[in-house]
Amino acid sequence: MKKKKNTLVVWLINIGFCIISFIALFPILNLLISSLRPSSELMRNGISLVFDPSTLSFNNYSYIFTQASNYWGWYMNSLTISAITIILSLFFSSMVGYALALYDFKGRNVIFGFVLFILMVPFEILMLPLFQLMISLNLINTYTAVILPAVVAPVAVFFFRQYAIGLPKELMDAARIDGATEYGIFFKIMLPLMGPSMAAMAILQGLGSWNNFLWPLIVLRSNDMFTLPIGLATLLTPYGNNYDVLIAGSVMTIIPIIILFIFFQRYFVAGLTVGGVKG
Repeated sequence: MKKKKNTLVVWLINIGFCIISFIALFPILNLLISSLRPSSELMRNGISLVFDPSTLSFNNYSYIFTQASNYWGWYMNSLTISAITIILSLFFSSMVGYALALYDFKGRNVIFGFVLFILMVPFEILMLPLFQLMISLNLINTYTAVILPAVVAPVAVFFFRQYAIGLPKELMDAARIDGATEYGIFFKIMLPLMGPSMAAMAILQGLGSWNNFLWPLIVLRSNDMFTLPIGLATLLTPYGNNYDVLIAGSVMTIIPIIILFIFFQRYFVAGLTVGGVKG
């Protein structure tokens, strides 16, 4: 009787998760169907599940692959910026977080306090001084201006610092006895132990960079340098709204995020416990 009761509970939990999953995936399903509809159908019925099945086609995707030349330029711009942002952010933010967690030096708590302070300040407040800084450095309308503010992200520094606190310092002491340098300790010993945190931040930083709209809009000027969110926004103008191409293009933007999550999923869900020293 107890076994049947447990089985029933498991089934109810699974059904509940299925319902939640459907609710979460419903907007994506709606987006996929809308991307197959012509512009006239979208203007008449809007983005909804009320549509004529006979009007569904892949013409919108065909237009993107054959005629929308700017779209693929925007796509490559976003891929390049996101990839560089992820690599640089993980590299520098992990080093800063690691140093704040495992090294005792003068002013460490002050620096960490500044990190927390900046973390609590909305980006909209920082935009004006950042924009003035980009002007002073003559970086307006460059990819460097888009990437530079995210190289050492406060949220990434905080995350890596909290994770590195749990790393065993005994490994550092043993490596020093064996003659390893501080950089060697970090890159060869401690960084591999930070794998789950690196994967988690790669996903978060990748999402943030890929979907970033406001800051690239401020610092970029040329149409051929626009990122994908800005480029898609230019399809909506007072002279015509290309909703069909916009929605199909939006569906294509989901693909890199899915690939990124699938690639890092096994590391992201891996056990976050770090062990290497037996007591």
